Amino acid sequence: MTEPSWDHYRAALAVLEEGSLSGAARALGLTQPTLGRQIAALERALGVALFTRSPTGLAPTEAALILAPFARSLKATAAALHRAVASEAEGLSGRVRITASEVVGAEVLPTILAGLHARHPGLAVDVMLSDRMQDLLHR
Repeated sequence: MTEPSWDHYRAALAVLEEGSLSGAARALGLTQPTLGRQIAALERALGVALFTRSPTGLAPTEAALILAPFARSLKATAAALHRAVASEAEGLSGRVRITASEVVGAEVLPTILAGLHARHPGLAVDVMLSDRMQDLLHR
């Protein structure tokens, strides 16, 4: 059995979510024949029919319903992978506020923040040193 491509699972998930090949093709920016070939390849690889074809569209089979949560998990993982790589390429940026005790702020944070700044120069860190209890939710 040939291992199906992520594109094939993505195609099946789009058909499940859109209800038709044409809707899924539009959602993915593909042609309907390309999407149909991906679904057929996935069905061949898995050895099961995922959809029953009818004049009103495609109805998921039990196998497609079993596949759905795993395909959603793959989609979420692919998106997380993209975000992780993109953030590494672009670097982290923005403002972070830290509240720490004066001892931690003087003895521990400088080394940590220097390394953080070297790795992510677009990140601005505001440090508030205080030995009083602080409620960060209410500033």
